Amino acid sequence: MKLSRQLTKTLMIVLTLFSASPNASPLSLNDIMHFNDLQKPQLADNGKVMAVEAKPDRGESYVIVKSTDGKKSFDIAGGTKPAVSRNGQFVSAIIPASLLDKETKKPDELTQQLALLDVTSGSQQIFDNVKSASFSDNGEYLAVWFKADKNAESAEDKDDSSQSDNSDKQPKVEKDDEGSKLVLIHLASKKQTELTHVTQYTFDESGNYFAASVNDHSAKNHQLIVINLTHQSKRAIYTGDNEQIGELALSNDGRNVAFTSGSLASKRVAREYQLHIIDITSGKHRQPKSDNWTLNQFSTLMFSRDNERLFVGRVPQVSTPKNITKYTDEASLFDQNIITANKNLRVWHGDDPKIKPQEVKEYKDELKRTYLAVYHIQADRIIQLADKEVPTVHYGEQHRYLVATSDVPYQKMVTWAGFYQDIYLVDLNTGRRILVLAQQPTNQLPTLSPNGKFLNYYQQGNIFVYDIAQARSHNLTAEINTTFANEDHDYPSAAPGYGFGPWLENDSGFIAYDKYDAWQFNIASNSGFMLTAGKGREQQVEYRIQGLVEDKQPTTLKSGELVLLKGYSHITKADGIFQAKVGEAGVTSLTDADSKLTVLARAKDAQTILYSSERFDLYPDIYAVIKADFDNKVKLTDLDSQRQAFDWGKAELVSWTGGDGEPIDGVLIKPSNYQQGQTYPVMVYYYRFMSDRLHSFPDMKINHRPNFAWYTNNGYAIFLPDIRFEIGYPGISAVKALTSGVQKIIDMGIADPKKIGLHGHSWSGYQTAFAVTQTNMFAAAVSGAPVSNMTSAYSGIRHGSGLARQFQYEMGQSRIGESLYKAPQKYIENSPVFYVERIKTPMMIMFGDIDDAVPWEQGVEMYLAMRRAGKDVVFLQYEGEPHHLKKYPNKLDYTIKMRQYFDHYLLGKPAPMWLDKGEAYQEFAEGN
Repeated sequence: MKLSRQLTKTLMIVLTLFSASPNASPLSLNDIMHFNDLQKPQLADNGKVMAVEAKPDRGESYVIVKSTDGKKSFDIAGGTKPAVSRNGQFVSAIIPASLLDKETKKPDELTQQLALLDVTSGSQQIFDNVKSASFSDNGEYLAVWFKADKNAESAEDKDDSSQSDNSDKQPKVEKDDEGSKLVLIHLASKKQTELTHVTQYTFDESGNYFAASVNDHSAKNHQLIVINLTHQSKRAIYTGDNEQIGELALSNDGRNVAFTSGSLASKRVAREYQLHIIDITSGKHRQPKSDNWTLNQFSTLMFSRDNERLFVGRVPQVSTPKNITKYTDEASLFDQNIITANKNLRVWHGDDPKIKPQEVKEYKDELKRTYLAVYHIQADRIIQLADKEVPTVHYGEQHRYLVATSDVPYQKMVTWAGFYQDIYLVDLNTGRRILVLAQQPTNQLPTLSPNGKFLNYYQQGNIFVYDIAQARSHNLTAEINTTFANEDHDYPSAAPGYGFGPWLENDSGFIAYDKYDAWQFNIASNSGFMLTAGKGREQQVEYRIQGLVEDKQPTTLKSGELVLLKGYSHITKADGIFQAKVGEAGVTSLTDADSKLTVLARAKDAQTILYSSERFDLYPDIYAVIKADFDNKVKLTDLDSQRQAFDWGKAELVSWTGGDGEPIDGVLIKPSNYQQGQTYPVMVYYYRFMSDRLHSFPDMKINHRPNFAWYTNNGYAIFLPDIRFEIGYPGISAVKALTSGVQKIIDMGIADPKKIGLHGHSWSGYQTAFAVTQTNMFAAAVSGAPVSNMTSAYSGIRHGSGLARQFQYEMGQSRIGESLYKAPQKYIENSPVFYVERIKTPMMIMFGDIDDAVPWEQGVEMYLAMRRAGKDVVFLQYEGEPHHLKKYPNKLDYTIKMRQYFDHYLLGKPAPMWLDKGEAYQEFAEGN
């Protein structure tokens, strides 16, 4: 096996470290940059081959390819985004431009490659200048789509410019209308079919046909090409003279092809498209139309799996951009209509359904919005399902009804009350709508049974089923002495449910969850029983069905079928994998470990699953299991070898009693050099519930969070306490949990009471800023993106969404529970800016100055208040950064400064110049 450059480099580092000294080396920031992390694995449908990207925080990835029996192993150097053919014989991976090229070249100068690995032989083929690639559903073909040839484009532009003024010049082709080369490869024979000027392509699911939109503007040739994959023959089934072939779809059986076309006389933004459906065998060509609806450049096409219906995104009319009136002569310079037409104004009206920032933020998405319609192929009839009043129809494979939702009646109240919608059933045959639920929270969407007979939903602590034929609801849990509402919900809003599992075959029932147990409900009897036999609540284990096939339509369960469940213990914070039989109460343990287990993938056509096992001191490598035989699991990756090169801390569960007598848990991560009886500096990191991270491997990245492995490797302990909130008093709730938790680890003899630092970001950034106004327990604090003044933040804008922040305080995370006008004192009592004179703890505030969640002026308010009060404060303003830092230089700088800050105040190290004296403003010239 030929090792990738990245893998070779990693192994050399490991070998050097172990050979240099019998003791492990200290962990550095460079080590963190190079630490590879596994992404989501891809598994062949037959379960025989897995491919996964190993991605460092900075640098080039590589792809690991393994047979699930562990006998074959390959890697693809520089590879990302792997895809596996159905039978696992081939693996493709995109090889993007190197980090050096990305940092030194312009974006339009960057190219990427495609690697194609033959798992049977181990040979690799490289394709240059690739845009994308995809396997056919049956795995027999690979389509490789290339980026447009810039040299060819330049030559064409030159030819156009050389034409005389009297020649028939073509208008400049819009970038999104341009096509490029595509190569279709028959993987077994290696035979290639080349197409040029391709703008769209698709395979049918059966593996019979391939279709491509070809738009050759220089030759005025616009065709829909269909290739018979069985005979490897190619033909054009539609040709247009001056019309762009747009969106494209093939029915799963390969019988029909649907596409759109629009006149090139119009620019894309104003172009109206026509819908076409062609029977590939007979050549029958249909163009369904209906009054008041048309198609645009964003219209989507999708056939149902049974090939009987085509779903189409349509619009009432094609949006056209508003033209700005220009001055044409002397008189126009004083024309008031022309002058005011060039104004820059946004009118905020009290009756607007959306406030202007939200409207502006959503404007481009609204231009792209289409409304779902369905075309019944056999009946040759198109039915509009969605419109501006009920804009969203949730696609499904049901024959008669689909679920539709509308937030239109509640758009105004989003500002203060959060998100709600009405739930409808829409008839696919008539377009008629049935209102099932009004003002349902948007995070509680019902699910429609596979055959479309029933709808299940959660409401006010109970599970209901709606019988569509009878047009009535049944409360399935009214007589059950168990709540299905979230028992840990501490927000000033109605508690949501725990969600639903899969439906049972023939619409006979479904799975739903309470906090701990999985329930099977029977539609015919309107009753249910605990599939997990009550073991969940009895043992405080949270059971959830996992390991279902990820497919285009939801999995349904059969009576007597064995299903996998993950069980999370709320006592030990560890996971187990269990098995249950549909229709029978009881669970059987398959594997149980003092670790976190994650089911990652399941093969579509085989009983093979991939899962990982992790602890703070164990990297989550991937294992393969066949037929739930966990005793004979096969280890497929070994990235834990990276961790073994360094000293590593260990995590343990800590429990204590909070300030109000409630039990609280937390995680204590001891430093890698921990010695019994010695006290250590402690970094406290928190948000809400943290104890479920007991067995989580640390995030090996450089970002806005402290890197736990780095701190514990350098002599710090890390403490992650749970925070439980009382509505109306979020600030003091946090203080009680923090101080009682820190006192616990002081009493344990681990924390040095004079060397405790506090770090929080966003919601915990607020809690940090508040905590230092109430206690002097902390030697230093870092507060990232905090709200400091709830009275001004209440009507601030979340610039990422354009939403006002009022709902967060009245109904959401900030947990005040009332408006500013009804409870002003609560807003003041929970705002740290009003108590700055109490602060004795040095604090560093960090904000990106285009924060998209919290107005960055909140940081300025806190800084100025502390500065005015003569407190020890420093403010880091990262220019052009949102709520979480994105630019690597800024992430690295903040990581370094955070460590220097805590090292100074907790360890007594000398203050760096920026902390001691600050930094003068300076502008830097670009280039040399």
